[in-house]
Amino acid sequence: MGPFKSSVFILILHLLEGALSNSLIQLNNNGYEGIVVAIDPNVPEDETLIQQIKDMVTQASLYLLEATGKRFYFKNVAILIPETWKTKADYVRPKLETYKNADVLVAESTPPGNDEPYTEQMGNCGEKGERIHLTPDFIAGKKLAEYGPQGRAFVHEWAHLRWGVFDEYNNDEKFYLSNGRIQAVRCSAGITGTNVVKKCQGGSCYTKRCTFNKVTGLYEKGCEFVLQSRQTEKASIMFAQHVDSIGQRIVCLVLDKSGSMATGNRLNRLNQAGQLFLLQTVELGSWVGMVTFDSAAHVQNELIQINSGSDRDTLAKRLPAAASGGTSICSGLRSAFTVIRKKYPTDGSEIVLLTDGEDNTISGCFNEVKQSGAIIHTVALGPSAAQELEELSKMTGGLQTYASDQVQNNGLIDAFGALSSGNGAVSQRSIQLESKGLTLQNSQWMNGTVIVDSTVGKDTLFLITWTMQPPQILLWDPSGQKQGGFVVDKNTKMAYLQIPGIAKVGTWKYSLQASSQTLTLTVTSRASNATLPPITVTSKTNKDTSKFPSPLVVYANIRQGASPILRASVTALIESVNGKTVTLELLDNGAGADATKDDGVYSRYFTTYDTNGRYSVKVRALGGVNAARRRVIPQQSGALYIPGWIENDEIQWNPPRPEINKDDVQHKQVCFSRTSSGGSFVASDVPNAPIPDLFPPGQITDLKAEIHGGSLINLTWTAPGDDYDHGTAHKYIIRISTSILDLRDKFNESLQVNTTALIPKEANSEEVFLFKPENITFENGTDLFIAIQAVDKVDLKSEISNIARVSLFIPPQTPPETPSPDETSAPCPNIHINSTIPGIHILKIMWKWIGELQLSIA
Repeated sequence: MGPFKSSVFILILHLLEGALSNSLIQLNNNGYEGIVVAIDPNVPEDETLIQQIKDMVTQASLYLLEATGKRFYFKNVAILIPETWKTKADYVRPKLETYKNADVLVAESTPPGNDEPYTEQMGNCGEKGERIHLTPDFIAGKKLAEYGPQGRAFVHEWAHLRWGVFDEYNNDEKFYLSNGRIQAVRCSAGITGTNVVKKCQGGSCYTKRCTFNKVTGLYEKGCEFVLQSRQTEKASIMFAQHVDSIGQRIVCLVLDKSGSMATGNRLNRLNQAGQLFLLQTVELGSWVGMVTFDSAAHVQNELIQINSGSDRDTLAKRLPAAASGGTSICSGLRSAFTVIRKKYPTDGSEIVLLTDGEDNTISGCFNEVKQSGAIIHTVALGPSAAQELEELSKMTGGLQTYASDQVQNNGLIDAFGALSSGNGAVSQRSIQLESKGLTLQNSQWMNGTVIVDSTVGKDTLFLITWTMQPPQILLWDPSGQKQGGFVVDKNTKMAYLQIPGIAKVGTWKYSLQASSQTLTLTVTSRASNATLPPITVTSKTNKDTSKFPSPLVVYANIRQGASPILRASVTALIESVNGKTVTLELLDNGAGADATKDDGVYSRYFTTYDTNGRYSVKVRALGGVNAARRRVIPQQSGALYIPGWIENDEIQWNPPRPEINKDDVQHKQVCFSRTSSGGSFVASDVPNAPIPDLFPPGQITDLKAEIHGGSLINLTWTAPGDDYDHGTAHKYIIRISTSILDLRDKFNESLQVNTTALIPKEANSEEVFLFKPENITFENGTDLFIAIQAVDKVDLKSEISNIARVSLFIPPQTPPETPSPDETSAPCPNIHINSTIPGIHILKIMWKWIGELQLSIA
């Protein structure tokens, strides 16, 4: 241990001298580098917060080192300081670090007083989380009694973020029956404490032992397992970090104008998308330059600051007008670096790189790109864009997108519309309300509506494009007033209307008429008020490369500030390089690809591959009569709240945990429309048609069991499909055992239940099955464990489900007694059941290798 600590300490001294990794999270010689901690712009300026963050991660580093058997520690962290804070000499410009890719967000509690640390996790157990959320009060140590030392809590959240580990506690089911005895949910079982409940009446409180509930066999509601205080562990310091501040946005467009861009109207589509970016997407105050390239690079415009509409027009007029020559991507990038360096260092700058051509020399500038510290967003246009293009966005943390030659899909405009600032305030970001296209014949009409909700409306822009002749354009606001004043650009074949002030809330109607051509409509807006968070849709896939037959998961995270939006209608449009588009309905039902029900994250597996190559992802979300907003995020993965401690045989209670009511949904109608680019991914090893069925049914993750009628067991779960969460499975295999380990490790040898009468329903339907255990001992105090496998028509089997448990409980005979006034008088049945095993699915996965860490249960 001595030499290892010494080498780390030397590295820390080097970091204190100013070294900083220019990459996102990486594991380098057992040390994590490139961690980004972002302080929300709404946090009041407080220099002590920066030191408190340093102290927290310093303490966490040694705890992580010890907890992982000296495997890992934190090597360096970048802290992003809000632009509104005062500038200091030791603050430096960020490189690749942005608010969008921050790993930790420090923000005021929502609602006030709720300082529980938590981690966003879209995926299932074993899949990396999205972001850790901490509050200034938590970091300052003001919640030490409730959540323990900040460093330890940070490591807890790091396990969620980096390794996808789920919690080993259950706030909904804090106790369970095991062999007829009540046990507190804890890990390991050797943790000591006492089971008590705190009662308050008339302004005074007292503590008493938990009362046994004769109906459930468990303790009464409100019972807590309070830990002995002497079980806390030590912490030490072995970490330091550097500090970054946020500057103005600096972006350079690097646009392909080679000869192939004359194909399929590509150059004109580039001009349309480029104008949307320059006129609407890029924020005021940004510095923007432009470079074009063919066989060589050409500077179209040096960096200028966007302070007015005339600045935007100046740049828009510099978009390329003609296409010719070869393709030299590196020439364009090198020229962009030169343009940026004339005013600023390239660290933290952005480059938007669009190309449609092949270029086998692109790897020649990879090292220069890495050294530049610039973030490169790539836009691949058409089927022949350079195969290594995405490597540039991967190595710099940029967005990768793909647009096909199918104009009606509006892919190129969607790609440029997604390029809002990673560091700007949410209220300043451009939000896409609609993106639609249609090929019309014989003077047909393209009719539709767009919802402008109360959270948006500023800088609202309607953009229409066409391929042949200007169409007839009709637009009405929610009051029925016809809107005129469209700016028509016949050369670029587009027209746009900027709504002055704040657009009226409600449904806007449009009608577009044309013959034998393709029209597109794009509507963008910004937050109506800086203090009212807009409804946003963030979409992504779980990976940017997919090797057949590995499935891909599409996610859409719908929020208004910290509050998830529920019951929206969400669809993903996935377009292959062949131009084929697949429509997926994304669900927030806690089954299949969706990890947690009603958390505002909508998910679905994608298995309908038709070719190798690039695929684009676009998500449409509509909120209507059934949509609702939950007040707070259901904190799926967070640090355990400590109700109190036992010190000197006395219980010291902490302040009550803020109530997080999972049923606390605001039923006020939430009407909105959004579209969001989910980027792109590249598929490989897809066989030629007919594509074989190599996808098994999805794993059942919500199996529940309860006793019914004394001796029957009632099972419920969400049906998987023939291919993960699509279609209908062929049959189910249900097995039972009195040993959880035998059922988990020897599933095929466990006792099988007769399921002849059980016919699977379509994916995402509710399944119910009632059976009587046979050929197994099931008596008072017996725990019975149950699991399911789904099987498809070609005999591919799903993973084993989560394991449900039923416990047969026959309450002891006691003489009748008069119930106290606060007890509920109810008949006591002879036999009852406790529910399923909290976290048993987690136990199964946690014995495997997860990421860099091997976890085990003590």
